[in-house]
Amino acid sequence: METSVPGLPQGLRGDYARARPDFTLTQDMATYTEADHATWRTLYERQAALLPRHAAAAFREGLARLPFFAEGVPDLARVSRVLRAATGWSLVAVPGLIPDDAFFAHLAARRFPVTHWIRRPEELDYIVEPDIFHDAFGHVPLLAQPDFADFLEAYGRLGEQAARIGALKPLARLYWHMVEFGLIRESGGLRAYGAGILSSRTETVYATESEKPRRLRFALWRVLRSDYFIDDLQPTYFVISDYAELFAAMERLPELLPLARDAAPIPPGAAAEGDIPHRLA
Repeated sequence: METSVPGLPQGLRGDYARARPDFTLTQDMATYTEADHATWRTLYERQAALLPRHAAAAFREGLARLPFFAEGVPDLARVSRVLRAATGWSLVAVPGLIPDDAFFAHLAARRFPVTHWIRRPEELDYIVEPDIFHDAFGHVPLLAQPDFADFLEAYGRLGEQAARIGALKPLARLYWHMVEFGLIRESGGLRAYGAGILSSRTETVYATESEKPRRLRFALWRVLRSDYFIDDLQPTYFVISDYAELFAAMERLPELLPLARDAAPIPPGAAAEGDIPHRLA
């Protein structure tokens, strides 16, 4: 199905013709086949097996509030009831990737957009577009963590300003590195909380245990200038001490966005002046 939505690539898989003006649509649970639920269960079981060793405590605690996730493709309305009680967030179904302005508006209103379709069985290990497993399993558990929930709302509220001054690129880098691929120092070890890590079997182990990637202490200015790979394992990860650190960084973001817009980007995996390597000892 070809998309013709300004700001989005052509050929996206979702049913954009059925979407409302805010790009939401109704999740019809009856449209999911048994094969769809089986795909979800396969993905869930193999990722859940990695969580005790590799995932942040807040992610595991959030997932524990959603026991029905193990059963198959989740009903987003049911998940929303749990999130609203925890942090005031809810989920909205969308066709897939949506334009920046719609995405920011949903986050600013504490609504997280979740792709309604699930990958095919032959795509278990890699998928080009985010599907419901990436969005729901990867992102939703941490939305129950208050500081992270506040950070994500603040991020959405700054989207309009970033668009107005032409600084969407550095803002996207912040989301990529700290929402999709963030790590946290925890209990004397290194744990993953980012959705892009925890929805991928390969990246979960690579990000937390491999000696190959560069791991740096979180520094907002560094993150805003750091380019990344969208189709390969990340060469650089940033490590926070706690989720309040992310929310606190949002106070400086309006000041730094125009500066980061005009600064030379740092290539993926490259070193930069002022880097502070993360060390457990």
